[in-house]
Formats: sequence, structure tokens, C-alpha cells
Amino acid sequence: MTLQQLLYVIRISETGSFNKAAEQLFVSQPSLTNAMKELEKELGVTVFNRSGRGVTLTAEGVRFLPYARQVVTQYQHLLEAYGKQEARRQQFAVSTQHYSFAVKAFVDMTKAFDVAEYAFAIRETRTMNVIDDVAAARSEIGILYLNDFNRRAIMKILSSNQLLFTPLITCKAYVYLWKGHPLAKKKSISFDELAPYPCLAFEQGDGSSFYLAEELLSTNEYPRIIKCCDRATVLNLMVGLNGYTICSGIICEELNGEECIAVPYDEKDKSPDTTMELGLITRKNQVLSQAGERYVAELKRYLEQVNME
Repeated sequence: MTLQQLLYVIRISETGSFNKAAEQLFVSQPSLTNAMKELEKELGVTVFNRSGRGVTLTAEGVRFLPYARQVVTQYQHLLEAYGKQEARRQQFAVSTQHYSFAVKAFVDMTKAFDVAEYAFAIRETRTMNVIDDVAAARSEIGILYLNDFNRRAIMKILSSNQLLFTPLITCKAYVYLWKGHPLAKKKSISFDELAPYPCLAFEQGDGSSFYLAEELLSTNEYPRIIKCCDRATVLNLMVGLNGYTICSGIICEELNGEECIAVPYDEKDKSPDTTMELGLITRKNQVLSQAGERYVAELKRYLEQVNME
């Protein structure tokens, strides 16, 4: 098994075609096919299903692909640390639930990372996509939250994907709304007071369970609810419809502006899931890249600063 073969597997899985993969890899299609046959023979499994409609991963291929990505990623990290100077193009990707502090840390990391060339990526996405991205090594780090309600379910998913959760900060629930909202001047807001206004929640896809929700109190019966896909839309609906969401209360005004505020949620019902533990997920036995280490440092620095305010 060679690194080149692993690169071939990744590219074929991404394109769904031997011909397209060969074009992008600048190799002949017969050479690519032979390389895959040799790999499958060595592994003793079939990695790809071939058909007239294209190429798909077999069940064994689905299990094999994350390992291939991990090996290639670690090789790239070795090049970053020990390769020739001209080969050191820093690469880093993070997948996160919709948190402005995660973007803030990414901005600070990028500004502070003094290299001539880099290929960085940040993906604000659904909870399951965060997990899948890290498991498949598309992202080095993921960011999500746990609480009493979702902890067991999420930790089971993480464990089955060989992922670790590292806590960053614990915080109480806040109601996130715009400064012109009728409830904005209150010292705390109860669930009953929110009833006349639409709850804004990030869409998690058809069939997703309550455990994957980004918002606290996801099992509550909201009279009005609007599902969204991105933070910009949520902010617009807060202003346009007096909408709100339940969040950590960690707001980066530098990125989000000063139009929205976080008001403490009134915990009269003593709900056990009104405390959230924000943290990062990584693959087991993973060695972070220089960019990854810097990103985690920026996350901790910003959150410590917020915690002291």
C-alpha cells in the first residue's frame, strides 16, 4: 500500500469516476485502474463498486476511506513540520456549529499565522456534518456543544467514529435577540414570555433527532418556529420578525455587530438542559498541525477573555 494509492482512493471517491479522477491526478485511466486493483488485492477487499453510472464505495470502502484520509492528512502535517521549505504550504480546516466565537478564533489564527502560502477552510454546518467532517479528516477540528439532554447520544456517535470531545467552556442559557425587541430590556426572559415570538433554529436535515439540535431546550413545544440554514439569516429574522434563539450568550460584536444582545434565560422550570458545555472534537491519537494548535490557542484565549467579563 502506498501513499499514492491512498490519494487515488480519496480522489475517486470525491469525483465518483475513474476518468475524472485520472484527469485531475494527471495519470492515465488504465494506470489508475491498475493501481486500485493492486490495492484491493493487497487489502483483500473491494473498495469500489464499478457500474455504467459511475463509481461508488462499497461497505468496506466506506470504512476504509476515513483511514486513508487520516494517513494522507498526517503525511501533510509531516511535510509542514519537516519537509523542504518550498513544500510547506499550511493546510487546516475546521467544522463548527454556528458560533461567532469559532469564526473569531479562525480570523485571529489566520492573521497570526505568518506563512507565505496556506489553504484554510472553515465550515459552519449541521451537527452531523461537523462530526462526519472530522471523522473523515475533511476537517482537523470540530466544534459543538453537549448538555445533560444530548450528551449520551452525541458521545455514542463520537465514540463509534473514534472521536474525542475536549471541553472548552461551560455556560448558562441565554435568549439571543435584537436590541429593538420588546423583551430586550428585561433582566431575564422566561419561556412563557417568548410564546408570542418566533423561535429561530438551525435546520439539521430531514429525520434528524432532537439530540442534534444546536439550540438548548430543543424538545420544548414552541408555538412558532422558523428553521434557518445560516447565521446571517437568523440575524435578519431577529430584526424583521422579532425572532429569537436560545444560545450560549457568547457574542462576538466585532463580527456580529452591536444590534443583537443576549439576555439570561429565566430557569424557573429548572430544566436540566439549560447549561451547555462547548468543546472541540478531534480524532483519537491525532497530532494537531501548527495551524490547528494555533486555532485551539486562539479559541481558549477568546473564551477565557469572555469568561472574565
